[in-house]
Amino acid sequence: MQAATMRLNQNTMLLGKKVVLVPYTSEHVPSRYHEWMKSEELQRLTASEPLTLEQEYAMQRSWREDADKCTFIVLDAEKWQAQPGATEESCMVGDVNLFLTDLEDPTLGEIEVMIAEPSCRGKGLGTEAVLAMLSYGVATLGLTKFEAKIGQGNEPSIRMFQKLHFEQVAVSSVFQEVTLRLTVSESEHQWLLEQTSHVEEKPYRDGSAEPC
Repeated sequence: MQAATMRLNQNTMLLGKKVVLVPYTSEHVPSRYHEWMKSEELQRLTASEPLTLEQEYAMQRSWREDADKCTFIVLDAEKWQAQPGATEESCMVGDVNLFLTDLEDPTLGEIEVMIAEPSCRGKGLGTEAVLAMLSYGVATLGLTKFEAKIGQGNEPSIRMFQKLHFEQVAVSSVFQEVTLRLTVSESEHQWLLEQTSHVEEKPYRDGSAEPC
């Protein structure tokens, strides 16, 4: 995979019915993202350590620049489109990530999703974000296999991925997590296209995209 392949989304915005996916920029860090990651619950669910604001900026740069990572910030589409001039920061609800974990297999991507705003969970935002990211991964990044590693106690997330045709392939008692996998066969690809036929890809530049 080419060095800049995973940065292809830096000018890409994906518009769905429930979510809008935008590239993760430094503007997203201080107002919401850093505050989210102070939550002990989110640290536990995402197996994350608390970071200083400076470390969070460094992490954002890593997601932006590293060739093996691709991330979108998840916005609440209803809120974003209902308020003319609404800032992305005020509509942020989480993020969705893809990263390459196997140097021998550039067609395999690990996917993660986090709906950080408690009031936005259980409403299908995470599902649409994952579907849009899967479709983007197949169409733009050339991925054909996806894995999700989820804490054993995070049953809502496990169920969501299973509904998206992921199958459990491993359990780690050491890390207390399950690994689920999706192989995008021709029939799975067709299903994925049907599930994301409403998602529009539009240009995004420097956070200046206006609500449609």
